[in-house]
Amino acid sequence: MEDDSESRPERFKPANDNNGPQGEPSAETWLKIDRAALTLARIIGRRMAREDFERLTAANDNRPNASEATGDGADKE
Repeated sequence: MEDDSESRPERFKPANDNNGPQGEPSAETWLKIDRAALTLARIIGRRMAREDFERLTAANDNRPNASEATGDGADKE
């Protein structure tokens, strides 16, 4: 029976085996990285905008409720 405890290099392909012939990553790899980075930046930007909007609305919560407002739109004194 063979010993399978030692891995032979030809059996496994590395997950990061996406280099071009000269050893640098291929153009397709750079495009995938760019797309992923832009998607991540959009997600982070949207989250930051939501948090800023929530802070603005929370800071301006002293508006009268609809039941407290007068019919003509004037403030009560």
